[in-house]
Amino acid sequence: MASAHLEELASVKEEMLRGDARATERQHAKGKLTARERIALLLDEGSFHELEGLRRHRATGFGLERKRPATDGVITGWGTVYGRTVFVYAHDFRIFGGALGEAHAEKIHKLMDRAVAVGAPLVSLNDGAGARIQEGVTALAGYGGIFRRNTRASGVIPQISVMLGPCAGGAAYSPALTDFVFMVRETAQMFITGPDVVETVTGEKISHNGLGGADVHGGTSGVAQFVHDDEESCLEEVRYLISLLPSNNRELAPEEPSDDPADRPTGALREVAQLEGNCAYDVRTVIEEVVDDGQYFEISAAWAANVVCAFARLDGQTVGIVANQPQSMAGALDITASEKAARFVQFCDAFNIPLVTLVDVPGFLPGVSQEHDGIIRRGAKLLYAYCNASVPRVSLVLRKAYGGAYIVMDSHAIGADVALAWPANEIAVMGAEGAANVIFRREIAAAEDPEAVRGQRVKEYRAELMHPYYAAERGLIDDVIDPAETRQVLIGLLAMLRAKHADLPSRKHGNPPQ
Repeated sequence: MASAHLEELASVKEEMLRGDARATERQHAKGKLTARERIALLLDEGSFHELEGLRRHRATGFGLERKRPATDGVITGWGTVYGRTVFVYAHDFRIFGGALGEAHAEKIHKLMDRAVAVGAPLVSLNDGAGARIQEGVTALAGYGGIFRRNTRASGVIPQISVMLGPCAGGAAYSPALTDFVFMVRETAQMFITGPDVVETVTGEKISHNGLGGADVHGGTSGVAQFVHDDEESCLEEVRYLISLLPSNNRELAPEEPSDDPADRPTGALREVAQLEGNCAYDVRTVIEEVVDDGQYFEISAAWAANVVCAFARLDGQTVGIVANQPQSMAGALDITASEKAARFVQFCDAFNIPLVTLVDVPGFLPGVSQEHDGIIRRGAKLLYAYCNASVPRVSLVLRKAYGGAYIVMDSHAIGADVALAWPANEIAVMGAEGAANVIFRREIAAAEDPEAVRGQRVKEYRAELMHPYYAAERGLIDDVIDPAETRQVLIGLLAMLRAKHADLPSRKHGNPPQ
């Protein structure tokens, strides 16, 4: 009798692993991998352990009682990425189109609970048709359980969503609640209401990719942080991101020994430091010169390009870098840049990742639309994130830092542990020309030669209030450093701050700007 049961079990498992051959062909014909093929790419070879692979739904009616495949359309389990435990669930589009039902949701709930209990990252491979209509409200309740667990796991374990197919309606909110969203062009879409509903309600005609494709969410909405052309490169980048992050909020990120000397000179940065304040350059060249082996992992590269957020390593230690980008909008902060940087700062703080802020900012972007769209409350998100951060924080003024943007970009006043500057830096309420026009406007207007008087007053203001050592003399800058020593100085400071402990006031949680 036992032998018969074992044979039956072996048969079920074989069918489960093989799946429907025609459904597999249809999946491949769309340019998509199967759920198991995706898991194999994500995890170290042979490391996957499946959970509840024999689970079936219990629903009846609408024909469901005649189709009860094993797994119920989602594969759950754990494995390793570079030897570290990672939990993963993958929608199997071949079964019910990957739609979520009661049993399907319960499998995900159990996996999420286990990931939090173990303290390991959670990766979701999304390729599903939303709620299983035949199961009614129980399917919707299943999504509610996922959303609640996403929220409770936030800041506890890294959560990564990989969009490999359609994701519509309420199902889109789970990825939005996670830390990072990856999308594959052409095959992945995300939207609350699809093109047909949009056309019916508003009369607007648009394609699935035009409404919620990878490039839309990577460059316009900011929902997706990473966009890739194919699933293989996408999943390889997910593996790399995991290698940079700690497994949970109680650990430090894993160190990766580097042959790049900690005291390597960064002489090329002297050229950047000598540029006039209004000259554009790519701040990525500064990052490449400073970090280990010139390698960094940029977040949301196509969205809010006026600020660069990236993970990198300094002497083997993972750091989060926030840098103004003079190549885009002169590096001014606006609504989207503030929100992008704020969320990145919050993530780094939640997971014990030190912050390095490279400042070259002319101020907040002026304009009616910025004011009416809420630059005050939305710009305050970045201010709140920095003020709230307790990880090691080092800021470096590269050329200029004007007005409120200087304060917001991790100045000493809001809690930076160490504030540095390159020579020739300018830190002031505003640029010298603007300041002179305000302070001496009557004198300039009454002068026989207004331009000559304006020029003279600009020189005086710059000499008295904007010289490189003005802020250092008042303790607002800890040191003015040689650009050629930037890497060495940053590594030394982060080593000193590694054991930093901040006592925070007791509270349930803060109330950040909306």
